[in-house]
Amino acid sequence: MRFQGKISNWKDDQGFGFITPNGGGKQVFVHIRSFSNRQRRPVGNEIVTYELKTDAKGRSHAESVAFVDERMPSATSSKHSNILPILTFPFLVFVAGSVFAGKLPFAVLGLYLVASTIAFGAYALDKSAARNNQWRTQESTLHLFALAGGWPGALAAQRILRHKSRKQSFQVVFWITVILNCGALGWLFTPSGTEALHSILGA
Repeated sequence: MRFQGKISNWKDDQGFGFITPNGGGKQVFVHIRSFSNRQRRPVGNEIVTYELKTDAKGRSHAESVAFVDERMPSATSSKHSNILPILTFPFLVFVAGSVFAGKLPFAVLGLYLVASTIAFGAYALDKSAARNNQWRTQESTLHLFALAGGWPGALAAQRILRHKSRKQSFQVVFWITVILNCGALGWLFTPSGTEALHSILGA
């Protein structure tokens, strides 16, 4: 039997919250793993349907949770979601090509590769911590990795690991870091940027 209620007291950093049944009654515990659609994370106050289960200790919790406004993802949105992580590879190829063409020093390519690897690892650790209710990586730290050149790895992690890809506030800041980083990269192609970079590396 399925019930309906509203998500309340949702703690996204810990991956759990409660559902207040329609018509009142005791709140029901719900974990992120209980949602049918793992690509969408709740933010609170959504109306959901669920099955009521009881664990070995007699505690009630929700299972097979679904959003009532759930729609099947369109082909366009699915394609868009798949394209984004694929764009990271052409970007790195562009940077590599610029290095071999002598327009950028090898250190720039190395920075992107190392920072992307670290960023991907940080996302993986943070998702694991969220599932196990352990100490989380601060969002500011994840954004710092992206700003430092790790955004290709961070973007791949968001889509492959399905982590931090649905939180709007996080995405806004993330894309700001991407724009700033790409702006800094573009500046390196200018005479003043090239001169400054050679001055730094020469020092």
